[in-house]
Amino acid sequence: MAFGATHLSLAFCLMALIVLVKADFYGNKEPINNILEKNSEMLTQDFCIFAAVGSVVTEAIARERRMGASLIRLFFHDCFVDGCDAGILLDDIPGRFQGEKTSPPNNNSVRGYQVIDQAKQRIKTMCPGAAVSCADILALAARDSVAMLGGIPYPVSLGRRDARTANFTGALTQLPAPFDDLNVQLKKFSNKGMSPREMVALVGSHTVGFARCVTLCDDRNINPAMKSTLKCGCPVSNNNTNLVPLDLMTPDFFDKFYYEDLIRNQGLLFSDQVLMGSTATSDVVRTYNSNPTLFLREFNDAMIKMGNLPPSRGVQLEIRDVCSKVNSNSIADM
Repeated sequence: MAFGATHLSLAFCLMALIVLVKADFYGNKEPINNILEKNSEMLTQDFCIFAAVGSVVTEAIARERRMGASLIRLFFHDCFVDGCDAGILLDDIPGRFQGEKTSPPNNNSVRGYQVIDQAKQRIKTMCPGAAVSCADILALAARDSVAMLGGIPYPVSLGRRDARTANFTGALTQLPAPFDDLNVQLKKFSNKGMSPREMVALVGSHTVGFARCVTLCDDRNINPAMKSTLKCGCPVSNNNTNLVPLDLMTPDFFDKFYYEDLIRNQGLLFSDQVLMGSTATSDVVRTYNSNPTLFLREFNDAMIKMGNLPPSRGVQLEIRDVCSKVNSNSIADM
């Protein structure tokens, strides 16, 4: 593991559930953060971190189920640009710094930043003295989202560090785009050490994903077979907020039906449907469709591998106190 000592959080999460569900068992409707605070003495520091992040994610998805998909995507968009370094969380500084947050693939599209901020604050409140990076919080929030939406929990290791910079151009060139053909996608994933099979597993997260109408009204981005069924009223303005699910059958659940859509030529995005254009990827699509458990297991393996992508060599690292800005003095953390 590239990030120091491994902490298998799966067992800790099961312990967290015991603490959190005890209130419901006895009819106590106290907020989760109050329950955690009262039980903080029985928590190890790592367990406290896992429980604090998990409680924030649970609350966020309870308010809006789509937030789970957004947190998974936020983690992907962070790790795929120069490694898992929380670069995507940095705010621009007008005239001085332009980061990934406002790069076209992310601007007015990627969301969930406030959940990460809330998790950082929850850790400070519940786990005094705990040093956990924003990059680690992104990894934990994505894992917890997968589990809450119907996937299988998987272990997450701590020890990542936050970059003191971000890469506006890298977000444009490194992230897969909805108009990418299969060869371009395979190259982008190969550049991150991912095999075609791992690529098909990771894009399976589109089973809980949504696309904006402003994206789908661009003919480059949509599967031509689905254009006539699109109910977006194209063309639309850039500030249009209407959404269309990428999984037509079960958009709220992490399952295999996204792959069934592809087999039926009903993948919504151009970049999704082209997975059926080569046996190197279409055979994997058919395998995951016929064996959902295998998909969930191999998706987890690919997420763990992606979560190990290191920051760019030579980049200054720290543990940010506030996830949206670098520390004012972080010599001790670098």
